[in-house]
Amino acid sequence: MPICAPASQSSATLFDLGPKERRIEALEQESGQAPFWDDPKRAQKIMQELSRLKKERDDFQKLRSRLDDAEELLEFAREDDSLVPQVAQEFSELSNDLASQELAVMLNKPDDYKDSILTINAGQGGTEACDWAEMLERMYTRWAERNGYKVRLLDEQPGEAAGIKSATLEIDGENAFGYLKTENGVHRLVRISPYDANARRHTSFASVYAYPVIEEENTEIVINPAFLQRDTYRSGGKGGQNVNKVETAVRLTYKYTDLEGNQHTVIAACQEERSQLQNGERAMKMLKSRIAAINREIEEARLAAIEGSKKKITWGSQIRSYVFQPYTMVKDHRTKVAKTDVQAVMDGDITEFMKSYLLFEGGKLKVTDTADEDL
Repeated sequence: MPICAPASQSSATLFDLGPKERRIEALEQESGQAPFWDDPKRAQKIMQELSRLKKERDDFQKLRSRLDDAEELLEFAREDDSLVPQVAQEFSELSNDLASQELAVMLNKPDDYKDSILTINAGQGGTEACDWAEMLERMYTRWAERNGYKVRLLDEQPGEAAGIKSATLEIDGENAFGYLKTENGVHRLVRISPYDANARRHTSFASVYAYPVIEEENTEIVINPAFLQRDTYRSGGKGGQNVNKVETAVRLTYKYTDLEGNQHTVIAACQEERSQLQNGERAMKMLKSRIAAINREIEEARLAAIEGSKKKITWGSQIRSYVFQPYTMVKDHRTKVAKTDVQAVMDGDITEFMKSYLLFEGGKLKVTDTADEDL
């Protein structure tokens, strides 16, 4: 039984610990200085980064040590066939752990480790699209819960007949934004509409957009009160002492001019908290996060000369299609990864799509350009 060890490229050439080691050394030196704790918030942020980098380094070193031990065991197995099953199992586990470690390395952008705000908007398709947006809201909530993330529903606008026009979720946990950024784009649903008396096949769209939650102490985003409009309204939803009775929900509308002179209307709303003050504070945090996301997109577009991640919520813009009838399939049009268990996907089993796109984006996954028949 031939046994192949994981490629030796899984050492420093793949993970390149040099920059991490230098960053760890610099942060350790800084944290050892007397004035370090004079600014507790900044100190805490640095210690979090230091802890994260050390974990990445230690995880890789453990993996490399396991690989060395497995290679030694492989040499013994060549002389003793009874060791072959043990060696095969060890290399299988190593291969899986190596893939996970490789994925962790892909989440190396400055904002990847942060919490995320996820917005979902219904597109073309009327009631069907609103229903689809609500299904996506449930899918991402289930994904977050099954992966140990905390989910808050910050704002939700119901559809006229069913579903939702839009929803805003805050998803907290390590690398939440790093994973959810892979979902940015238009999601397309194909099914026999339950709202069509003639049981015809309908196509509807919804957009998904994730951006990182910025730290509250961030001082780079300055809000000019002259361009800020603050509205209050009654919260929607179920029950509660203040719900639908007093105007506790807050919506902020800001006319923002970016560094290139382009104007944006940025809207942030929150109705989760019980008091207007708390909703206002959270809405302001969301507003600043969205402005930071706009600035980051402009910078990325200028450096990479690529078009922005947001597209029209319509035909031809989709990143993924979810087909319920006449057959069942969910297919990502970027990576060509497909799953036939649609119910599992709608229950939050979407991590494979996320991982594949991260590997694809990092050049670790090659995709054969094939036509998406009937999708």
